[in-house]
Amino acid sequence: MDIQLKRGLLDVCVLAAIKNEDSYGYKIIKDMKPYIELSESTLYTILKRLENAEMLTVWTAEHGGRLRKYYRITDIGRKRIEEFKSEWKEIVSIYNFVAKEDGSDD
Repeated sequence: MDIQLKRGLLDVCVLAAIKNEDSYGYKIIKDMKPYIELSESTLYTILKRLENAEMLTVWTAEHGGRLRKYYRITDIGRKRIEEFKSEWKEIVSIYNFVAKEDGSDD
């Protein structure tokens, strides 16, 4: 898969994982596991990229005597999810065209 396409898909997947509630790294990986395998190093690279793009904010809280980073989606992040949903229709259309097996023009 094209690395840029995969990167964009992973970004939206991470945003979707936190769209309904704030979360932290391990929980994000656990929540995504039924759909996609994601290493910690990949996740934290994505989270930093999304933070820099102002699609999420980061805050810390104590949990079990340790500080834990939590991530919260922003309005910009929510907008990116909605843009992705619109873009996905075009991607599916392109896929259907490429995967067409009968060779007809309809």
